[in-house]
Amino acid sequence: MKAIFDDRQWKHEPGHFMANGAILPNPEQCERIARLTEGAKAAGCAFQAPDDAGIGPIAALHSPEYLTFLQTIYTRWRRIEGAGNEVIPNIHPASRGDGYPKSAVGQAGFHQADTACPIAEGTWEAAYWSAQSAISGADLLHAGDRSAYALARPPGHHAFGDLAGGFCFLNNSGIAAQRLLAKGLRPAILDVDVHHGNGTQGIFYDRSDVLTVSIHADPERFYPFFWGHAQERGAGPGLGYNLNLPLARGADDATYLGTLDTALTRIRSFGADVLVVALGLDASIDDPFKGLAVTTDGFARIGAAIARTGLPCLFVQEGGYICDALGDNLTSVLSGFRDAAG
Repeated sequence: MKAIFDDRQWKHEPGHFMANGAILPNPEQCERIARLTEGAKAAGCAFQAPDDAGIGPIAALHSPEYLTFLQTIYTRWRRIEGAGNEVIPNIHPASRGDGYPKSAVGQAGFHQADTACPIAEGTWEAAYWSAQSAISGADLLHAGDRSAYALARPPGHHAFGDLAGGFCFLNNSGIAAQRLLAKGLRPAILDVDVHHGNGTQGIFYDRSDVLTVSIHADPERFYPFFWGHAQERGAGPGLGYNLNLPLARGADDATYLGTLDTALTRIRSFGADVLVVALGLDASIDDPFKGLAVTTDGFARIGAAIARTGLPCLFVQEGGYICDALGDNLTSVLSGFRDAAG
């Protein structure tokens, strides 16, 4: 399997985020790259750099207003007297109407959903090349490869069309799916991250051309809280094209794999001819977020189940945080897929 990564993705080095009123070290550390790279190589992946497809495929999902914000906000923020080293909003609109603030502080609140997506000097460049890695992965599938892995870091599935959140800035999985759609394919997105892919859902919620399916810890008491409930099925033309499968905290391999069967049945019913897997490894029993309890062997079985669909598959990295099992879990899911695909 080919793997895609660009060294400029190291440039995003978030320092902090806030949880339960406390300022903590940000879990989305650069060290993830090293561990995921080793995990992919152990599964037989050969890495290559992405091509630069330009901003067009990114702008197909993200508004020009938002992309301008991401490219310019750090420089503007640093002009504020006494500003911190990272762009972290201290105000958010209760509702996002037609008004748009001119100030850097106001725009940060408008375009950043929470305090877990700090923007620093290298954030835009890293996010841009993370998206290009996913785009190049999509292009490999269109060119005939049956599978590919995009080490997309920073991750993307909490990013809406004009809103960052939850460590995410550009919706890499969604951008890849849109790229495949533009090339005449019929993509589905399967999100297996422990957190609901609320940004992905939001982007495609009123559309019928991309199916979105998410398996995640129940958001009643887990991030992102306000999205990911089972009754959220899409709207307008998209009604019935969004499937959320929330699981109780601590759900094990058997429960997860049974739910995955339901997800894959929906993907078959959609008639997808290509699959984008938003590959969160934070469903692991060893992950610091402690949402679900999938074992390393369980990830191999997840990969095998996905392979049995027979669909060309692009794995786009989402979550999965620093723990001893992180690299092994990636090796497991990619190896499980490879072995079952034959």
